[in-house]
Amino acid sequence: MSTPTPDQAPLERKRRWALVGITALFVVAGALYAVYSALVLSKRETTDNAYVGGNMVTLSSQVAGNVAEIRADETQLVQAGAELVKLDTVDAEVALAQAEARLGQAVRQLRERYAGVPQYEASVELRRQDLKRAQDDLARRQPLAADNTLPAEEIAHAQQAVKTAQAALDVARRQAEAARAGVQGVALTQHPSVLAARAEYVQAWLALRRNAIVSPVSGYVGKRSVQVGGRVIPGTALMSIVPLEQLWVDANFKESELRNIRVGQPARLEADTYGGKVEYHGRVLGLSPGTGSAFSLLPAQNATGNWIKVVQRVPVRIALDPAELRGHPLRIGLSMDVSVDTHDSGGAVLGTPAPATPAYSTQALSQPLQQAEKAADAIIAKQRG
Repeated sequence: MSTPTPDQAPLERKRRWALVGITALFVVAGALYAVYSALVLSKRETTDNAYVGGNMVTLSSQVAGNVAEIRADETQLVQAGAELVKLDTVDAEVALAQAEARLGQAVRQLRERYAGVPQYEASVELRRQDLKRAQDDLARRQPLAADNTLPAEEIAHAQQAVKTAQAALDVARRQAEAARAGVQGVALTQHPSVLAARAEYVQAWLALRRNAIVSPVSGYVGKRSVQVGGRVIPGTALMSIVPLEQLWVDANFKESELRNIRVGQPARLEADTYGGKVEYHGRVLGLSPGTGSAFSLLPAQNATGNWIKVVQRVPVRIALDPAELRGHPLRIGLSMDVSVDTHDSGGAVLGTPAPATPAYSTQALSQPLQQAEKAADAIIAKQRG
């Protein structure tokens, strides 16, 4: 073994200290990473199995008809209440005219029935007078029959006349009771027959307006399946409208990654569309009550002899910041990278109770019911005279 020369001794010492420094640097770096992993990385759950979700509102018709106009196409922005599809109104106009005629006929028939009640009551009074006259005739003849002044046959005829008058009075009373039963205790405008005809007219009036199919929400037309001239029926899907301000992310975490995830925890997200240049901030809304396979069309059947364990994933819904969505819009189905900060573990494990107020609502489909009712009342007032 050779011994270092006096010139080589300082070089060896420098090399030894350099190796010691490098080793110490790696040790410190490893210690810092261990601390970082324990304090930071262990409090995060990340996944790239996440996709943007949202509401896809299906535009459908409430009435049957043939499509006359289409006023919006795919990728176009539409506003809530805007008329998107118009149906041919001929059938609806005819149905409205028929409903108006039935309403007027119902009012006139009831006017006749109301007017007939006094007539039946007058008939009862007439039959009562006939009965009294027959009874008086019988009373005058009975004393004469005792001394054989009148023949017994005439007395029998008088008695028969009393019975006939009594029967006629009973019939008149029954007829009057039947007439009163149909109209008694209710005004003409509140009679069930009028109310039924009035409801039919209101329905026909609204059906005519519903031939103009409006958008229930503001958003972008995602898919149009309706064509001009086509026949649609109630419930037929015409278009899909996507409100891009109502988006969320469904992050599919492994079942082993759920132990620390809670509702309300903050999350950071990146979309493949924008890359790392844009970062979204969200919050955990809730966890699905079942795995993705449990809600699939064909759930997994594991009761077999050749079973192989597959790690399941559970969808975790994450709400996005609306301001960030307006600045950098997303689309349904886009891929996302999600990182959930699990430091705060005080939230709920699954989800929170549903709020008392509606989560989604629209006023675009409301109809002027009062206007239709006023039109029906005008017809009733006209037919009453």
